[in-house]
Amino acid sequence: MNILMFTNTYLPHVGGVANSVSQTAQVLRTKGHRVIVVAPEFDDSEEPLFELQDDVIRVPAIQNYNGSDFSVRLPVPFALTNLLDELPFDLIHSHHPFLLGDTAVRMARRYQVPLVFTHHTRYEQYTHYVSEQSALMPQFAAELATEYANLCDAVVAPSTSIRTLIRKRGVETAVEVIPTGVVMERFNQVDQAQARPRLGLTADSKIIGHVGRLAKEKNLDYLCDAVISVLRQDPAVHWIIAGSGPSERDMRAAAEEAGVAEQIVWLGQLSGQDLVDAYAAMDLFVFSSQSETQGMVVTEAMAAGTPVVALSAPGVDDVVDNDNGRLLPDNTPADAFADECQSLLNAPDKRQEKRKAALETAKRFSDQYSAERLLRWYRQTLDWFEPELSRNEEFPVLDNLTAKLQAEWQLLQQKLTAVGQTLTEDQGAS
Repeated sequence: MNILMFTNTYLPHVGGVANSVSQTAQVLRTKGHRVIVVAPEFDDSEEPLFELQDDVIRVPAIQNYNGSDFSVRLPVPFALTNLLDELPFDLIHSHHPFLLGDTAVRMARRYQVPLVFTHHTRYEQYTHYVSEQSALMPQFAAELATEYANLCDAVVAPSTSIRTLIRKRGVETAVEVIPTGVVMERFNQVDQAQARPRLGLTADSKIIGHVGRLAKEKNLDYLCDAVISVLRQDPAVHWIIAGSGPSERDMRAAAEEAGVAEQIVWLGQLSGQDLVDAYAAMDLFVFSSQSETQGMVVTEAMAAGTPVVALSAPGVDDVVDNDNGRLLPDNTPADAFADECQSLLNAPDKRQEKRKAALETAKRFSDQYSAERLLRWYRQTLDWFEPELSRNEEFPVLDNLTAKLQAEWQLLQQKLTAVGQTLTEDQGAS
C-alpha cells in the first residue's frame, strides 16, 4: 500500500503528534508499505524543499507559530502538486484539520483517493496560541475539527473517550479507535539501577518524574503545586522533568520560592536511550494534563514499568487505573494529588504490584498491534470509498480544475459552518 501523510509538526521537533506520525510511518514501512510524509521545514535545516528525501517532503513554513508546536505552511503554488503528480499512492492520511490538513483535502480531491484523519489533539485547549482574548476561539476550534472530520472518508480516534467526545460534537464519518503504539523493544532492557547513575541520580532516591512539553495547556501550575508539596514534605524525594517549553521559567521560579529547587533535575528534551533511562529511573510518573487525546507518555512510562498517578482526562482514562497506578478525579485538589504520590512513594511493595500491572497494560498498546489495526482500517476505507468525480481521460486539465473547485468549496463550507455553529452556540448560551 502507498500512503501519503500530511502533518504540521514532525521530527526533529519533539512532541506527541510528531512522534506519533514518525512512529506510525516507520512501523508501516517495516511491514512493507510505502509511507511518504509531507511536513514543514524546521529551523537550521539544510534539507531542500519540495524534494523527496527518505520518503519525506519538506515545505516552507513559519516555525512554531506564536509559541505553539505548529508551523504555518507558506503557500507555494504548483510546487507540491508537480512533485506528487509523479508519485503513486492509494490513500491520504491527514494529522491536522488545518494548514497542511487543508492541503490534504485538496490532494485527496485532486487524485480522487480516500482521506483518513487522526483527531490527535483537543484543539480547543490550544487556542491561547492564537488569541488570549477571544472567548469564542475554543468553540470555533472544536467546530473546525468536527467539520473537517466530516470532510474525510474515515477518522481515527486515539482513545475511546475521544471517539465519544467527537461523536457528541457531531462527527458523522466512520470512527475507529486506534491508539498510537509504543515501541516495546525500546523498553526491553530497562534497568533502574543502571539508568539512575547515567542521569546523575542516586540509587536510594525517591523519584517522581514527568515527560512532556512544558506549556500552559498541560495544566502544569496544578502539577507543580502538587509535586512541590511532596518535595517540601520529604527532602529525599527528587522530581525529574524531561521536556522544555514556555512554562519552564514559571516552574523554576515556583521551585525557588518554595525552597525545593535543589530537588528538581531538569533534563531538557530527551529522545532515544536517554528518554528510556528517564522513564526507568522513576518510581512514579505524574500527569495532570486535561488537553490530551491519548497521552503517549503515560503508556511509555508503563512500558518502563513505572506506575502512574494522573488526573482523569480523555485518553488517560483508557490507560490508567487503580491497578497500574492511581487515576484521580479531574477536580482532585493539588494537596490530595500530593498525598497519593507520597503514599505510593512510601509503599515499595504496593509500587511493585502496580509496576507489574503497568507492564501488562503497556503490552496492549504495542506499535505492532496498533499498526495492524490501522492497516485494517485503511483497507476497509478503500473498500467502501467511491470517487466523487468521474475521470475525464480526454481532458485531464478539466479534471484537475473540477477537483480544485470541489476542494476549495468544501473547505470554505467547512469554515463557514464552523463559524455558524460557534455563533449559534454563543447565542444559545447568552
